[in-house]
Amino acid sequence: MVNDLPAGADTQARVFSDKRLSIGLALPMLSRDRTVADFGEQLHLAKLADVLGFRALWVRDVPLNSADYPDPVGHLDPWVFLGALASQTERIALVSGAIVLTLRHPLHIAKGAVSTNLLSRGRFILGLGSGDRPPEYAAFGQDSDMRRELFRAHWEKLAAAVHQPSRVIPDQAGPESPDFMLLPQSPNAIPLLAVGSGGQSVDWIARNAIGWITYHREPEDQYHRHRLWRTAVERAAPGQFRAFGVSMKLDLSADRHEKATPIPLGYRMGSQALTDLLRALRDNGTHHVALNLAASDRTADDILHELAADVLPDFHGAG
Repeated sequence: MVNDLPAGADTQARVFSDKRLSIGLALPMLSRDRTVADFGEQLHLAKLADVLGFRALWVRDVPLNSADYPDPVGHLDPWVFLGALASQTERIALVSGAIVLTLRHPLHIAKGAVSTNLLSRGRFILGLGSGDRPPEYAAFGQDSDMRRELFRAHWEKLAAAVHQPSRVIPDQAGPESPDFMLLPQSPNAIPLLAVGSGGQSVDWIARNAIGWITYHREPEDQYHRHRLWRTAVERAAPGQFRAFGVSMKLDLSADRHEKATPIPLGYRMGSQALTDLLRALRDNGTHHVALNLAASDRTADDILHELAADVLPDFHGAG
């Protein structure tokens, strides 16, 4: 049992540090031809990832499913799942990747974030996105053309509520309205992370978020994306550290020496090629990679143990 758990800034630094790269995992992790997750199994894998030394578990917010969507997986409500993960893990950071800020009220998000942070003893990082499916906006009575404005307005209210001191900004307040507060209080300010752009400029993200997580791109495109980010940080937040991370799909071959072959949003490769790729990403300024394990004939347990033995020591240190 780990008693001296990192909280707040310590957790943030374990995931995002200058000139270092950490490795996390996206949930759920499914075997080939599985579109229905066994969430008891997912909790087992989360505990295993924690013990093996992965730095973060990423949980998606998918409010609705449709036969027209490319991802058929049914995801639990993120706050329910994060609460379960908080109770089943000890040290690994929990990251939302990402809460759809435009389709949820910011005060409801704040309450969920504070609750998750308390249950996890300060291990929560709040990743936020805007969503990009107009029919889903319509289902929630929102206009997708307004997503940029909604994202900024909701971010402002949310940031005020989860920072310290916390401040609740009501949508409406009359002369008789009381001052509201969020209780119980969070042990630390909750870091806000931009996942995707949310329709905002990179300068806006650099001013308002602890970092920017973007999707996998081929190395040359990702290099230019990173340069764009570094320039924005130097312009909008000079002298301050702002993280850069990527989400990458991985089909890990049982052959440790298999070279990288592109697949949608990532690669199939062996552990040696993965280590080489991650070193290159680190050297080019990437601070975190969230691995989304592709459906495979190999078990997730086997893959996690191999990654922990062959890859993690290069980036997280031995043990």
